Amino acid sequence: MARNDNSNPEEREKSKTVGPMRGLIPYLLPYKGWVALTLLALIATAGLSLTLPLAVRRVIDGFNADDIALLDQYFFAALVIAMLLALGTGLRYYMVTKLGERVVSDIRKAVFARVISLSSGFYDTVMSGEVLSRITTDTTLILSVIGSSISVALRNVLLFFGGIILMLFTSAKLTGLVLLIVPMVLIPIIVLGRRLRNLSRENQDWIAQSSGSASEALLSVQTVQAFTHEKLSSDDFSAVTERAYESSKARIGTRAVMTVIVIFLIFTGVVGVLWVGARDVRADIMSPGALVQFVIYAVMTAGAVGALSEIWGELQRAAGATERLVELLNTDDPVQDQSNPVALPCPVKGEVSFKGVSFHYPTRPQQSALNKVSFTVKAGETVALVGPSGAGKSTILQLIQRFYDPSSGQISLDGVDVAQAERTAVRGAIALVPQDPVIFAMSARENIRFGRPEASNAEVEVAAKAAAAHEFLSALPDGYDTYVGERGVMLSGGQKQRIAIARAILRDAPLLLLDEATSALDAESERAVQQAVEEMSENRTTLIVAHRLATVKRADRILVFEDGKIVAEGTHEALVDEGGLYARLARLQFTEG
Repeated sequence: MARNDNSNPEEREKSKTVGPMRGLIPYLLPYKGWVALTLLALIATAGLSLTLPLAVRRVIDGFNADDIALLDQYFFAALVIAMLLALGTGLRYYMVTKLGERVVSDIRKAVFARVISLSSGFYDTVMSGEVLSRITTDTTLILSVIGSSISVALRNVLLFFGGIILMLFTSAKLTGLVLLIVPMVLIPIIVLGRRLRNLSRENQDWIAQSSGSASEALLSVQTVQAFTHEKLSSDDFSAVTERAYESSKARIGTRAVMTVIVIFLIFTGVVGVLWVGARDVRADIMSPGALVQFVIYAVMTAGAVGALSEIWGELQRAAGATERLVELLNTDDPVQDQSNPVALPCPVKGEVSFKGVSFHYPTRPQQSALNKVSFTVKAGETVALVGPSGAGKSTILQLIQRFYDPSSGQISLDGVDVAQAERTAVRGAIALVPQDPVIFAMSARENIRFGRPEASNAEVEVAAKAAAAHEFLSALPDGYDTYVGERGVMLSGGQKQRIAIARAILRDAPLLLLDEATSALDAESERAVQQAVEEMSENRTTLIVAHRLATVKRADRILVFEDGKIVAEGTHEALVDEGGLYARLARLQFTEG
């Protein structure tokens, strides 16, 4: 799959703030009550933390008091505060962690619901492995932030401002000295924080590319091994992983430097302030308890600033992850439903009409896949599309299903322009048998039932018999309930195709699209399936794309495509008599002329 031009981390525009974190607000709003309780627990624990030094001061200064009972009360009060702080901290952890898990689960569901609905044009330029990385790795980062970092950050903000205020009440002189240190601490946080933000985004981009590379290789592992491409694939993956490591190393180094600078500045300031405070105690300007109280507040405030510098790095990484997820959620789908879609007739009969349709694939804008194609397939008619590879046959089927919209012209289903109809309504009237059948990692029965989830077991088996699949499915170890493996690795190509045909039969849609549906079948199975297709086609519209002309001889009409245009039209016999491209193809495939 082609990579998006913007998938290179070095070419992406990088945000310099944590502003993208605002993208999380819509997912927090449904739980505002829970958020409020979490904030209350957070404020309560921060308040108790700020109260503890007051109790310590009372205890220290109480050593000089004559009233032993009063001293006991101070110790008891300190113990009660510590117990309440422990309970509050545990409650805060539970609430904020649960909130994080809930929000991230909602984000994952929203992102998956979005990407699973995006049209084929999106996946022409984006690797599915990169999308999976965003859903997993990026949301894990966000979970870390919501479930921990934001809570810790808010708590430290409260401790910082509360500590500063209580320091002022304890000693305005010493507090002034402490505040002189703050600008020196904030400068490296701001300067290095911006670089850390960029490095974090780049690191996540390379991780996503690494995931995409691995996914692509593993999904095609037999082809990789058949062409002895294991080392080359491993080298490609290693190269991308090394780039991820290098960007991670730069991020870690920047964060380590920032941590060293901040902690050194903070504790140098604390030592200086403590030295001045000790001289004030000796001069009886302040009591020992007041100095200890001030030092505890100073350490709490310094620790809060240090923690905020650490958390800032986490917020930078999470901002990058949020930005990438919001990109997915806000991706413009090249194929979109109208705000007021036109309803299809009920029931759908299946008449298909192309009027002057031209189309260019988004990744090949200079190359025309279809050029002013016009034809009509009447309800109940069977029409075959033949021609050399790349002539536009499969493109016709993709446009009917609205995987893409035409560059110009109009495609109608029962007289309704499909571009004006709802995509799910159009696709709900279609049953598809693709050239490369998709088999899911589930039982054979569930793979067939994928065509109509509410179908009964009996209906599944009827469809399998019609597709000449019943015999081999019954012979499997667990019959229809046999697990067929990822992508159907336990089945042969012909068996997978017959399951795909049974799935389409079970769907029982008015419009049937067959894209090389019998290409992987042996002669005996092909005859059986061809008979089933003919019976199924009797009361529904059928479009057949085929290179093997034996499968289209009985079609009502045959459309011959070449270079994105219809060059001939008629029955098999008429086209053979006419000569031209179809007659040449027929001579190559049949012993008779």
